[in-house]
Amino acid sequence: METPAAKIKFGTSGWRAIIAEDFTFENVRLVAAAIGAVVRGQAAQPQVMVGYDTRFLSAQFARACAEVLAQQGISVWLAERDVPTPVIAHHIIARKLSGGVNFTASHNPPCYNGIKYSTAYGGPAPKDITQAIEEQIALFQRQGVPASARAAAAIRTFHPRPSYVAALTGLRDIAWRRRAR
Repeated sequence: METPAAKIKFGTSGWRAIIAEDFTFENVRLVAAAIGAVVRGQAAQPQVMVGYDTRFLSAQFARACAEVLAQQGISVWLAERDVPTPVIAHHIIARKLSGGVNFTASHNPPCYNGIKYSTAYGGPAPKDITQAIEEQIALFQRQGVPASARAAAAIRTFHPRPSYVAALTGLRDIAWRRRAR
């Protein structure tokens, strides 16, 4: 008996589901392919950061997502360890990336994980973008994910915290100087 496809719906700042129920590697790859299709439609040479938190399997989900995006010809910056959402937003902006994917379920119980997609401005994707992603997901669920005709792009791993901390330190120094006047 075939099980029905999961309804993947983006809510506030992303899609969340219970790990091993609907939040599976198959569905993560499906969502990554849909995000990739939308990003490719918006940028000639897209670059995306992929990060994750400390939830169960987040690093492995992030790696699977990075591989799907790279197979679509998208250059990927993959965090080499867990990072908080503000660090991802900082790097999207600082590196002038097309967007970012973050594996986190935020405040949801530990049995959940989630995918947040942020656009080039570093914040959560607006409704029109998440709707486009959902439409791609539905299309791929009906027709399958097409094989990419593009050459696989690079996946670069890096540690994003040092430059984020340096940026914060710079802001602190600016604030201190302003108060000293």
